[in-house]
Amino acid sequence: MKKILSAFCSICLLVQLGFAQNELIHARPSQLGMDEAFIKQKVDSIMQMGIDSLAFPGAQVLVAKNDTVIFHQAYGYHTYEGVQAVALDDLYDLASVTKISGPLPALMKLVDEGKLDLDKPFSNYWKLWKKRKDKRDLTLREILAHQAGLVPYIVFLQKVIKKNGKIKKRFVHDSPSNRFQGQVYDRFFINDRFERKMNRIINRSKVSTDKKYLYSGLSFLIFPSLIEQLTGTDYESYLEENFYKPIGCHTLVYNPREKNLKNAIVPTEVDSLFRKTLVKGWVHDENAALKAGVSGNAGLFGTAEDLAKLMLFYQNYGNVNGNQLISEKTVREFTEVQFPENENRRGLGFDKPLLDNAALSLEVAYPSPLVSAESFGHSGFTGTFVWADPVHKLTFIFLSNRVYPTRDHRKLYSLGIREALQDVFYRAVN
Repeated sequence: MKKILSAFCSICLLVQLGFAQNELIHARPSQLGMDEAFIKQKVDSIMQMGIDSLAFPGAQVLVAKNDTVIFHQAYGYHTYEGVQAVALDDLYDLASVTKISGPLPALMKLVDEGKLDLDKPFSNYWKLWKKRKDKRDLTLREILAHQAGLVPYIVFLQKVIKKNGKIKKRFVHDSPSNRFQGQVYDRFFINDRFERKMNRIINRSKVSTDKKYLYSGLSFLIFPSLIEQLTGTDYESYLEENFYKPIGCHTLVYNPREKNLKNAIVPTEVDSLFRKTLVKGWVHDENAALKAGVSGNAGLFGTAEDLAKLMLFYQNYGNVNGNQLISEKTVREFTEVQFPENENRRGLGFDKPLLDNAALSLEVAYPSPLVSAESFGHSGFTGTFVWADPVHKLTFIFLSNRVYPTRDHRKLYSLGIREALQDVFYRAVN
């Protein structure tokens, strides 16, 4: 009996240490009442179909049920040449998943602290918009729900490249100097004044008077500067101290090549316009690159496990091991649909299921039609996708580099691979 009690206490201690260090707990699907054989057969089949169809050279899937990881598998290779197999601790360029992994938790905390008001004019905080008639009355709620009428995207790369394809030397140098400190790529350094130019262009951009859902990443380009302004702290340091460390996210970083991480980095696209080579370890998104890799719209890299920790943090409404980093009230508000009367499915920063998702077939639903209406997440241009369901306690992470070797590879979307994979785990519960 003493030996049994001793063993039991040892197990309890290991579990407590795991939670104390914010390490994920793992179990087999069958241990949580899920059909393990069904999961393996279906997921293996879908992933092989994706690789054979050139939807991506490789990818990985992580799923957690009840805060416990019950599936994490890697498939394929970093590239179609089949040299380096995908590993479970590989770093991926998260693309737009950055939006809910970087600036959004900071904005939520600032709302919690009363330093931001969702329904007051955003120009109260971002003073540059005070003089812009079409922007001065826009609220942060409208902006985060993609209801403000902001243009979807501005191609700032056009400002640094001549018509003949050569780079404008007044904006980009091949070595650092006092005025060119931000690194864009191996041999590219951006003029320190270029960010101000980007802000001026954003300020002058048109705003639609037709207030309906229009996805825009424009405001996320300026959120890091706003966060620094309101907190008096460097943006990256603020995220690290207030979120990544407490949650236990050791690999959520900007510019990973500077961070001395041991993880292999999965490449993205062979860039034919700007960098003229395979992009690996540097952000794929050109706008984020021109901000020296640190932006709110893109730029974060991370592993599947760290993304799972972050999404579990959201799924538990801001709570990590008994510590409430963001109030439950604020997380619930951000993860709710904001303008359903305008046929806008979005939360505040978060993506949500289609408004009639539960009534749709898998072929046309987004994401799986089995997710709850309370679920939320986000996708990324490079082929990333994260989703949390607080009702069914299912967290789904999919990481790929579908843009290799070019962004023209769009089978990931047309084949509905991510939706089909997610659907498997909901059906396996039954």
